[in-house]
Amino acid sequence: MRRLESGAPLRAAMKAAGLDIPGLAAKTKDADPAGEGLSRAMVGFIAGRGKTAREECSTRAAGLIAAALGREVADLFREEVIPMPSGSTYARRTQISKRQVQVLPERLMDQRELSVFLRKSLSWIDKQIQDAAAQGEAWPGLIYVGRSRRFDPHAVLDGLRRQRTAA
Repeated sequence: MRRLESGAPLRAAMKAAGLDIPGLAAKTKDADPAGEGLSRAMVGFIAGRGKTAREECSTRAAGLIAAALGREVADLFREEVIPMPSGSTYARRTQISKRQVQVLPERLMDQRELSVFLRKSLSWIDKQIQDAAAQGEAWPGLIYVGRSRRFDPHAVLDGLRRQRTAA
């Protein structure tokens, strides 16, 4: 589950109920049929807004928090949709449609190479990617290869030029 609006509705519900993080953690124990509830740290991660705040939590945690606050889960969280393969996942039978194949550019750079190329720091690149994600966009030229980031330098430069001319 993903919290709505970076947890603002959750914090508003906590304020309306007169609960702080330790109080909400205690109420989740009452709402849990097993009597375990959530720890204060977990509630802090989910309800917080600092560096340690988490946008995602388990369905169980979202349900316990919503029950403790007397709210519907949908008022505070939204369900993440996990894409599932439509056909067989057996390797010999897997067919990739032409639309799914991404044509990669001739040269991809890793983040360190891109920082040298742009004469920017690694943290600047991370911040640009995070800002674009917060706006619901993909940073131009960013390509995920497995778990690692790769960059098309020409697409990055074109995107930065468009940003400069728009500003």
